[in-house]
Amino acid sequence: MKGWPGEPDMEHDVLMADGNAASAAGKPITDVIFDFGNVLIYWDPAAVLIARYSQDTIDQFLDNDISGFYDANDRMDGGASTAEGIAWMRETHGDRWADILQYYCDNFEDSLTGIVPGMRVLVDDLKAAGVGVWGLSNWEKSLFHCAEENCKILQRLDGKLVSGFVKLRKPHRDIYEAALKDFGIAAETSVFVDDKAMNIVGANEAGIRGIRFSDSRKLREILIRQGVAIPGVQ
Repeated sequence: MKGWPGEPDMEHDVLMADGNAASAAGKPITDVIFDFGNVLIYWDPAAVLIARYSQDTIDQFLDNDISGFYDANDRMDGGASTAEGIAWMRETHGDRWADILQYYCDNFEDSLTGIVPGMRVLVDDLKAAGVGVWGLSNWEKSLFHCAEENCKILQRLDGKLVSGFVKLRKPHRDIYEAALKDFGIAAETSVFVDDKAMNIVGANEAGIRGIRFSDSRKLREILIRQGVAIPGVQ
């Protein structure tokens, strides 16, 4: 199975306010919380591997049922070190996949392939409109410097909370609540943007409206429809 296990069905580019977030529907948006990977910056694990591995091997490595890659990522995002993640994969899935994970971690910077088009300007437009812009991402602690140092869009945020440092992980409710407390913002006037459906469900459980991201223009249009005073798409 390729991709993260446990992803529910959910439309992209729709404002979700289910469960505990239902009471926030219609309230003004004063703060936008962004995931990082494939929302602000592109993350492509295959891009790390193409120098040394065949497409067939890459496809197998990115199949969680074969290699456990995404399970290992979850462990590292939740506070385990890369060494601990590699050791877990070696014990559960064998040397071949553990050695590839070691290579992936050693060359992690190659997985960050650029800023998602339109997102730098959207972040700047939100800031100019007085809207708080924040980051909440699952990321292994020792690998995060690659993103923070090389992707300037992350430096534009008003603040960020990264899972590996706090040993909490999306989609669990406690990391959203920790972010709200750390940023000093309210759930009912915030919106969370992520490319994974499970993380939008988690945000709703914490009382935060969510948008499953696919496109910066569509996100801009949703925010404008909700009353956020930023320039529209012409």
